[in-house]
Amino acid sequence: MSLDVSPKLLAEAEHGDIREADFVDTVRASLPYAYNLIAGLATELSSSTREFTDNQIPPPSEQERGQLLRALASDAIRGSLERHFGITIAFQNCHRVAAFRPGARGGDTYARFTSVRAQVLNQSPEFRDC
Repeated sequence: MSLDVSPKLLAEAEHGDIREADFVDTVRASLPYAYNLIAGLATELSSSTREFTDNQIPPPSEQERGQLLRALASDAIRGSLERHFGITIAFQNCHRVAAFRPGARGGDTYARFTSVRAQVLNQSPEFRDC
């Protein structure tokens, strides 16, 4: 199970839409490593003039790696985190996550980061950890 959903939030979802802030709180509590990593990237990005910030440090354990993969594999979780932090997320291999400024999807830097070439180059043995 990816998220530890409270009975209250589950009941709300069964009866209609839920507040995205409540969903993000559930993500924060259920996937703390992934949430904190993305929060840190968003903070770093907002305090710089760079086009993006990224993480290249492997998670400390398979549990944390699993949190990151679950967060980024879900469109709902990923989209909510993007909206919550005001960023665009890009992802390579099992731990390289990048935070881009909103609207970056149409730009050259984002296109380079998410290109098949970048993916292949990121699979070099010295970078592989998954």
